[in-house]
Amino acid sequence: MFFRSERLFLRPAWPEDCEELIALITEEAVMRDVAAMQWPYTVEDARGFIARPPERLLPHFFITLPTAEGARPIGSIGLGKNGDDVQIGFWIGHRHWRQGYATEATRAVLCLARAIGHRRIVATHFADNVATTRVLEKAGFVRTGETRLNDAPAITLAADLGESCKGDDPVMRAA
Repeated sequence: MFFRSERLFLRPAWPEDCEELIALITEEAVMRDVAAMQWPYTVEDARGFIARPPERLLPHFFITLPTAEGARPIGSIGLGKNGDDVQIGFWIGHRHWRQGYATEATRAVLCLARAIGHRRIVATHFADNVATTRVLEKAGFVRTGETRLNDAPAITLAADLGESCKGDDPVMRAA
């Protein structure tokens, strides 16, 4: 599945993305906030991530920034299951922080989630990751509680999707 937002192109990961994935996700600033990542992150881990079969109701994407040279990955975003909840997870390469890409990608995936029938999406992240809290709140999430993640304090937020997309509703096109 492919999905387009105002500035970003969300696409599947491809085998040729392996080296770039490793370079982006193993930046110290990124890896310390990605709870689902094993360390050290190996070529086999990257190949396994890329080879995950697509799930119609739980899509996952590389976040790419289209340029004249192509659409190179800058991060990843996707939906998954956490017990009975549908959960969103994302990360952005450090050199692409503070440009609104995480918020834009999150809003896009929330619109897609609503279109495929999800009504509530949750997110849990480390409590000291205030940037992720801001991204999620800008996308329409509200805090629902505190928990622990990998033995560290964490915050849980939720977005009720209702009958329309939350956020700025950028023009979206699914392909």
